[in-house]
Amino acid sequence: MFTGIIEKTAAVKAIAPKGNASVLRIDLGELAVATKPGDSVAVSGVCLTVTRLEDGVADFDVSSETLKRSALKDLRAGSRVNLERALRADSRLGGHFVQGHVDGVGVVRKLAKSGETWDMEVEVDKEIIGQMVPKGSIAIDGISLTITHITGLRFGVAVIPHTFENTTLRDKKPGAAVNVELDILGKYVRRCLGKDATITPDFLRKHGF
Repeated sequence: MFTGIIEKTAAVKAIAPKGNASVLRIDLGELAVATKPGDSVAVSGVCLTVTRLEDGVADFDVSSETLKRSALKDLRAGSRVNLERALRADSRLGGHFVQGHVDGVGVVRKLAKSGETWDMEVEVDKEIIGQMVPKGSIAIDGISLTITHITGLRFGVAVIPHTFENTTLRDKKPGAAVNVELDILGKYVRRCLGKDATITPDFLRKHGF
């Protein structure tokens, strides 16, 4: 379990095929001190397991399923990724509960400065947009953010300067692919109400939430 509060960004050192999967190699820097093989690390929002750690450089096995369902398949040597180690039971929960189980890939359609913040819009498919609500939580490339609005198949978030400067969002341009993970609470609500339910504020009020 993670919080969506990014600890650092790092560059991919290498990514190599391994059968129908891949091995991702990343220099964890100072995060390696308290990390060991078997630990979970969210890499741009995808929960991966450290399989090898030497001189601060970690290897992660990335399954074919993960490559298929996330934007990790687009990574190359030199690509920057967001890193977050798993939540400790005695830590503050600064963001929201993030599992590292990506629900789909979105496409950045807008990223523009607005005063001191940045307005970002991401386009996703109907299945994902139907599980979002304005002011609800969302994780983009592992970053805990709040949905500001939903229009058609696009949703917006406001990015504060600290988040913009200290995550890979500063590298994104319109057309870039990003990993999207929905709020786990919204997933359970929709599961209980039926897969065809569209979770809107009016819908939630009608059903007593």
